[in-house]
Amino acid sequence: MRRKLLFKLFSFNCVLMFLVYSTAVYAGSAGKLGAARASSVLNDLERHGKNLKIQVTGTVRDSVGFLPGVSIKVRGTNLGTTTNETGKYILDVPDGNVTLIFSMVGFEPREIPLNGRTKLDVILKPSGESLGEVVVVAYGKQKKTDLIGAVTTVDPKILKTSSSNLTTALAGRVGGVIAFQRSGEPGADNASFFIRGVTTFGYKAEPLILIDNIELSTTELARLQPDDIASFSILKDATATSLYGAKGANGVILVSTKEGKAGKPKFSFRLENPISSNTRNVELADPITYMRLNNEAVLTRTPLGELPYTENRIDATIAGKNPQVYPAVNWREELIKDYTSNQRMNLNLTGGGEAAQYYLAGTFNQDNGLLKVDRNNDFNNNIKLKSYGLRSNVNINVTKSTRVGVRLYGTFDDYNGPIDEGAALFRKVMRTVPTLFPARYTPDAANSATKHTLFGNSLNGDNFYINPYADMVSGYKDKSKSLMLAQFELTQNLSFITEGLSINALGNTNKEASFDVKREYNPFFYSVSAYNKFDDSFVLRELNSNSGTETLDYSEGTKVVKSNTTLQTALTYNRIFQAKHSVSALLNFKVLGSIEANANTLQKSLPSRSADLAGRATYSFNNRYFAEFNFGYNGSERFYETQRFGFFPSAGIAWAVSEEKFMAPVKKVLSKLKLRGTYGLVGNGDIGSSDDRFFYLSNISYNGPTTSFGTDYSYGRTGVNVTRYENRDITFERSKKLNIGLDLGLFNKFDLQADYFTEQRTGILQTRASLPKSLGLTAAVRANVGAASASGIDISSSYSQFFGTNFSIQALGNFTYATSKYEVYEEPIYAEKNLSRVGYPIRQTWGYIAERLFVDEADVANSPIQTFGTYSAGDIKYKDVNGDGQVTTRDRVPIGYPTVPEITYGFGFSSTFKSFDLACFFQGSARSSFWMNTNGSTSPFAPYFYAGESNVTGVPRNQLLKVYADSHWSEENRDIYALYPRLSTQVLENNNQTSTWFMRNGAFLRVKSVLLGYTLPKKLTKKLLMESVRFYAEGTNLGALSKFKTWDVEMGSDGLGYPLQRVYNFGLQVSF
Repeated sequence: MRRKLLFKLFSFNCVLMFLVYSTAVYAGSAGKLGAARASSVLNDLERHGKNLKIQVTGTVRDSVGFLPGVSIKVRGTNLGTTTNETGKYILDVPDGNVTLIFSMVGFEPREIPLNGRTKLDVILKPSGESLGEVVVVAYGKQKKTDLIGAVTTVDPKILKTSSSNLTTALAGRVGGVIAFQRSGEPGADNASFFIRGVTTFGYKAEPLILIDNIELSTTELARLQPDDIASFSILKDATATSLYGAKGANGVILVSTKEGKAGKPKFSFRLENPISSNTRNVELADPITYMRLNNEAVLTRTPLGELPYTENRIDATIAGKNPQVYPAVNWREELIKDYTSNQRMNLNLTGGGEAAQYYLAGTFNQDNGLLKVDRNNDFNNNIKLKSYGLRSNVNINVTKSTRVGVRLYGTFDDYNGPIDEGAALFRKVMRTVPTLFPARYTPDAANSATKHTLFGNSLNGDNFYINPYADMVSGYKDKSKSLMLAQFELTQNLSFITEGLSINALGNTNKEASFDVKREYNPFFYSVSAYNKFDDSFVLRELNSNSGTETLDYSEGTKVVKSNTTLQTALTYNRIFQAKHSVSALLNFKVLGSIEANANTLQKSLPSRSADLAGRATYSFNNRYFAEFNFGYNGSERFYETQRFGFFPSAGIAWAVSEEKFMAPVKKVLSKLKLRGTYGLVGNGDIGSSDDRFFYLSNISYNGPTTSFGTDYSYGRTGVNVTRYENRDITFERSKKLNIGLDLGLFNKFDLQADYFTEQRTGILQTRASLPKSLGLTAAVRANVGAASASGIDISSSYSQFFGTNFSIQALGNFTYATSKYEVYEEPIYAEKNLSRVGYPIRQTWGYIAERLFVDEADVANSPIQTFGTYSAGDIKYKDVNGDGQVTTRDRVPIGYPTVPEITYGFGFSSTFKSFDLACFFQGSARSSFWMNTNGSTSPFAPYFYAGESNVTGVPRNQLLKVYADSHWSEENRDIYALYPRLSTQVLENNNQTSTWFMRNGAFLRVKSVLLGYTLPKKLTKKLLMESVRFYAEGTNLGALSKFKTWDVEMGSDGLGYPLQRVYNFGLQVSF
């Protein structure tokens, strides 16, 4: 020690002498003598410097913890060292101006000039090839090799599709996620997705979504751009989700956005021009067939009935006489375009230095609908959804141990579209007669100067029919929606207290706002009152001169303004002892608050708050044996004080078999083998709507229904009425989850992750069905009485092979089978077991077994009585399940598969050859069913109304599906297995029962996407002063294999709505 001190004093004196003599030389006062003396000193110092050493110390870590084994070298020399088990290093360097090189497999190397420093702490970032080695988990990150829970990471690159909606990319691409899309309408095209299927029949079955640790909606996930995503994780089992406690029972989706990287600024942008069209159009019978079969529908039920169409009219329509008088309208062509063009643009800028790094991004998407626009209007009624997004992520290294992050984010949606939603207009095509009136009339002589559009119509009694064209072009709706978010993050290294300790704090505030207005006029309707067949002229009659208008009215919709606040603090600890024992711990506290400014009820206007405490402890020995314990402790204001808090623990263990010494001989073949097992309890506190906020309070009205008195009941008084009874025992749903997993790697090229899971869900909120009416209750009573179970497997695999530097191929695939069933269901006590839901899948359909169609009236007379109204030969014959001689509601049984698929899968490949890249992906679904004729929606010639359409303008009259026209029972075609029963002009109750007759298999295999790209050679891009330039073309939803052909099978029972879209996309991506 004494020698070191003397050496340092000697070195200091030498430097001091050097400064003194140098000053003399530069001052010029000593002349040549001074120069000689200075030269002498310099020579002495040079000789001494050969033996001079400076000691540098520091710590190397990544975003997860300290890094042992990091190589540190002095550039241009053979000097170097490595970090110990706690990430520390000590290195003697020849002088203070050398450059140190820090490197480790899987991380980006860093070269840092020492600049005279004797202490240098360094943070390494995962390299582009190994970003998947670090996985985002609840409230932190873990190395992939240390994972015990069932976590699937998704490469953001595979989420890039032709759609502006990120949720549509999930189907078939992520193991453990059941996803499907029911609509292709811009703004209403979010996919439905469930992690490991639907495991509850309560209020909420969808997963929790967190973006940068903030709870956000499915719509915000849909608006997220793949270019901005750094990591995308799916948390599936109890160990992965229990830290979210009462919010983790349905699984969790964690997304982290990109952050800045130190270095020169890098700018990139992406431009795309997608062209979209319907994947499949519903084929309708031609107008002539419609008229003939409409006549048949009358005659087959009422032989002496009046025919709606005479032969003269049919012949005139066939001959193509004046279409204003003898219309034959293709309503789909009147309303819908064949294709539409959309626009996409994304740009981002990243860079920074050691002190601060930034990532800035902007996005613009415009999705247009397929609706036509009336040439007489000075407004656009077509769907146009413009989405804007701005993001700023800035990180500042305030000190070596203090890091601050500021995130600013905003999304803005501007929607323009018809008064009716796009899906409603597509349905109206099915519900409008093609031969009754045209969409609009050519003006007759009397209306030659009329400025407004002469919309066609006809009276049905005192009511008009639906004219979908008039409904589409008679107005428009503007909707605006925005989310603005500000987030502050602070990370403080507390190694001065103990190595590996740090604290993270987060504060977030965001505001949601939405507003809509309507502008519309009342169409003027006309019909033909006289027709001169000699000169082919006609006279129009105005049907609603008193109610039609030419100017647009204005009405405002609902305004919504909601503010949300998140405050979160986490204490983390990461340490490695003796290079073998790795320990980590986390303790996180979070408070959430929200308030709605324009609430329409007292309950909704009150601020909402919740508090969460979560913890995690992990241990691993020598990267072979792993153990983990997690918990979530949550409080909710919705429950009574004795039920307000819930504790949700979980634990897991894992064994990396491939790291054992006895596996060394097969290490090159069996590159990875890991066994995992977890078990735990998670919860679901979102068990009711916003109207069910306080379950422990009763709703009592003092101005209830009027009770009448007196001999003539003319005297009435209002009274007290209970609309909801309190229940202080209502609390969280609870779910016990078991997961057994396997991670397998072969030849360092093939990876497979397989998990088997089970779940027992209890405490599902239900309305009590077993309470007798004699209690005199005026409202339903609810309690946590339901229970369900689930089980299944999910598998993900990938394969990579490189052939030199010019050719590579990658393949991936996943498979998920998830089934669930009712274990306890609040229902009447049935004598027939087939009526009980217990033991059957969640979202299972109950209905009748359709045996065939009745052959004739004798067959009708000799069969069990069917209690669904009148029926005759050619109508559906149902099975008498209980054998009591009649078919009633007691003969209903589970039919088909659940409406949510139990199996989803996907597979595909990508390849590169020199400057070209090619990718192809297939998506599949199985074990799901849907009902084709939902409530009579496809019944031909019938006046069908959807639920809640009591205020619909116009009387509907269904069109005729071509498949029904081609295959239906008739007097000439007594096919008892025809697709459709005997025709009718009404929705017959007997033929409209939910049954196997109209049940269809929802299985399909789809060519989800095909992509071809070309990247310009590096030599050329350098000349253009660019880093990379890539052109690409992509097709999405190119085709599907399915037994069902009437509409796109993925739409299920919603097939008459806005179809899914086939998209051809052309793009350019440039980086500077």
